[in-house]
Amino acid sequence: MTFLKKAASVAAAATLAASGAMADGHATKLRVQTHYAPESNSGQLIQTFMDNIATMSDGSLELEMFWSSSVVKSVEGFDAAASGILDCEMHGGGYQTGKNPAFQFVGDIMGGYATPYQQLSWLYYGGGLDAAQELYNKYDMELIGWWVYGQESFASTRPIGGLEDLKDWKFRSPPGMETVIFEKLGASPIVMDFTEIFTALETGIIDGADASGLANNVGLGLYDIAKHANYPGFHSMPSDHLTCNKAVFDGLSESHQRILRVGMESLALRTALQTEVANTEALAQLKEQGVTIHTWSDEDLKVFREAAQSAWTEYATTPEAVALVESHSAYLRQLGLLD
Repeated sequence: MTFLKKAASVAAAATLAASGAMADGHATKLRVQTHYAPESNSGQLIQTFMDNIATMSDGSLELEMFWSSSVVKSVEGFDAAASGILDCEMHGGGYQTGKNPAFQFVGDIMGGYATPYQQLSWLYYGGGLDAAQELYNKYDMELIGWWVYGQESFASTRPIGGLEDLKDWKFRSPPGMETVIFEKLGASPIVMDFTEIFTALETGIIDGADASGLANNVGLGLYDIAKHANYPGFHSMPSDHLTCNKAVFDGLSESHQRILRVGMESLALRTALQTEVANTEALAQLKEQGVTIHTWSDEDLKVFREAAQSAWTEYATTPEAVALVESHSAYLRQLGLLD
């Protein structure tokens, strides 16, 4: 069955189901997909979020979660919700940069904020939610909220203590703006799938990897091979989102809408706090194992941010992207993170 036919058939079934639910007073159930597995740290946090939603609504609002991108591929989750296969999706804006480069600036700003709390404050107190909502609404979707686990750290078989160490440093990079930034700084980013990182490090195809945060890198076993890490991280702090089909969200009661938004605020706080604890524990573990921890100087961090800002300008090729870059830049200056 084609994607569109599947969308049409599932959407029709969902409409009938929703009509029946309203008629007989049963709970509203939203079909949501995430790329996380239920047993992962993020999956466990999502389960707490789901329980909060059910409890705060006294059982009148439920989330049916499809784990590990079991309905459609992660990159297709956004369109699946927009077309009616799903009601909502919990992936990230970074998956949609091919649709509009503006999604880069709600998915992974790169080289901007130093902490998840700063990035979240842009969303709620820096005008970010209104700016981002215009982008999502253009594609018939509603942004409910973000959750940001914090700065990612590198794993490297070579020292990674500053700008000088980036020269000819071959590392796994996700596609997109990151490759532009690090090429400007003399590194050699190699785009490869997440699942290929361990083997590429083990065989020497790459010197290092941009995979995840410190604790997650430990869980992946990367520091069994790569004996250098940087902490705290600085280059990448991706955000995951909850976004819903706008028509579906607009059809919810005001109380259900508010419960979803407040639930996401709770999820964001718990995610940032849990990651901070996990990374602190991982840091102590790595030091005991003889992994060298590198902390970049303020001077090197400033140069990196300048390179990132240059890349922002290159990527801001649509009105929505320009608006988001301007919004971030103004707020970062307000925080003293940009000149």
